[in-house]
Amino acid sequence: MFSKVLIANRGEIAVRVIRGCRELGVKTVAVYSELDRDALHVRLADEAYALGGKTAAESYLNTDAILDVIRRSGADAVHPGYGFFSENADFARAITDLGVTFIGPPPEAIEVMGDKISARLAAERGGVSGVPGTTVFITDPSEVVEFGRSHGYPIAIKAAYGGGGRGMKVVTDEASINSAIESAQREAKAYFGRDEIYMERYLENPRHIEIQVFGDQQGNYVYLAERDCSAQRRHQKLIEEAPAPGLGDEIRRQMGEAAVAVARACGYFNAGTCEFLYQDGGFFFLEMNTRLQVEHPVTEMVTGVDLVEWQLRIAAGEPLPISQDQVCVTGHAIEVRINAENPSGGKFMPSPGPLTKLRTPSGYGTRWDGGYEAGDTISQYYDNLVGKLICWGKDRDTAIARTLRALNEFDVAGVHTTIPADIAILEHPDFAAVEHSTKWVEDVLDLKNLVSSKGDAPAPVPGEDGEPATVRRTVEVEVNSKKFSVAMWVPETPATALPAGAATKAPRPKRSATAGGASSGSGSVAVPMQGTIVKVLVAEGDVVEAGQTVVVLEAMKMENNIAAEKSGTVKTVKVKPGDTVGSGDVVVIIE
Repeated sequence: MFSKVLIANRGEIAVRVIRGCRELGVKTVAVYSELDRDALHVRLADEAYALGGKTAAESYLNTDAILDVIRRSGADAVHPGYGFFSENADFARAITDLGVTFIGPPPEAIEVMGDKISARLAAERGGVSGVPGTTVFITDPSEVVEFGRSHGYPIAIKAAYGGGGRGMKVVTDEASINSAIESAQREAKAYFGRDEIYMERYLENPRHIEIQVFGDQQGNYVYLAERDCSAQRRHQKLIEEAPAPGLGDEIRRQMGEAAVAVARACGYFNAGTCEFLYQDGGFFFLEMNTRLQVEHPVTEMVTGVDLVEWQLRIAAGEPLPISQDQVCVTGHAIEVRINAENPSGGKFMPSPGPLTKLRTPSGYGTRWDGGYEAGDTISQYYDNLVGKLICWGKDRDTAIARTLRALNEFDVAGVHTTIPADIAILEHPDFAAVEHSTKWVEDVLDLKNLVSSKGDAPAPVPGEDGEPATVRRTVEVEVNSKKFSVAMWVPETPATALPAGAATKAPRPKRSATAGGASSGSGSVAVPMQGTIVKVLVAEGDVVEAGQTVVVLEAMKMENNIAAEKSGTVKTVKVKPGDTVGSGDVVVIIE
């Protein structure tokens, strides 16, 4: 087993891996950006090193900085988590070139499966069919036009590297092709560091079923049941469950064996997930994620397998501890992703900011995998996942009831979360009857009257008069960009109770904004959240219609179209691409 593992990630997955390592007696090394200096994963790790920078590109996607920390820390293994470099073969190869173990598949398998086009070809070699699509990168919009004329619409334009729905745009007609290509490439570049894209037919009412597969370095494979991830919005999963309800045993077996065949076809080992689209009794291979999935806890809950432990042991050269006929599935588990988003009106707008209160549920069969605690700040520069609620029950009905009970126990303030929408999904008869699909949340679920609240922030603690006493405090310091905790005796000066990372100046007044981003009827288009302007679509003097997109705002790795609420002529454009804006900032004025 390893002596020290560096986790090249942040948030809840870094916390999950740190805990798994600690249970095995393995030391951990955290890395962090300037904004994550006091993050939970940093507080929990045995050692922590600064990467510098704020954005992912400046920090968690900075290969040289991470390699430098590996050398300085003496880590003998690296766990990539998910996202960032987890499916980057060049990064995995750079790790192994240092003589350090990459806790994941071999770089050659990542190259095959990390590129969704070569993954389709590998699946076909293994006898597994995919959704009709292309096997070359898109280099010109005319290629999408031709594909649409041959296969019809809608078409999915997707990031060739990475997964999780990032960098995926659905094209419904020729007019939207150019903007979809540009948006998909921007998102893919921001989240995965690469902007290659490809296309395939977009099935309109499928269920999203995935198989957890594991292989060891001795050539053994098992599949650990399946998960249903059909409750999605913007191609991002909201709720996952295991096992997938409503599937016959024969289909489960066929999908499991197909997943193993795909893994064998590329010489895979360690944890991986084969994703399939299931519709009308048949299934199509979608892609293989060469990493641990966000939703891995539901598989752990129904199989009793610690997947992080398996990852570590297999990376250390140990064989799989069980064979396929020893896999046992018991009960049902549901995972709810708690995201910092405002689901009011079904818009799911990003909601970064200070997390002033967070009380999580507990109880029998209830688990919380979180990346934040009360007082932490959820940044606009990273993914908006606060954490994951996982509930187990003896059957699906029990799991749903337990999850609803747990969701109603949450006490969150400072940011909006997806909890109100999660409750609406789980309470809906379509979900109970397994009549939902990947488009159900957006096309069927009625959230137009849903209203979310940020909760009540705690009142500031008033200061006191008089000479302060001297007290012992622990201060976090950096020496040569390595983090240390130092005890100091300092004056006891009462401070205003502010969340970590909050500014001490007066808060920016917020304008009333619709979910589309325009203040109601005023002509002043305001952004509903902080973020970065990536595109300005209007100029002064342009005539615009109500509902027309005027700027594109990136927040939490998602692009959001900010629209005019009234028709008129653009009087002023107050921003340009690259500008950072705050919640309530006016970006365009329309007369």
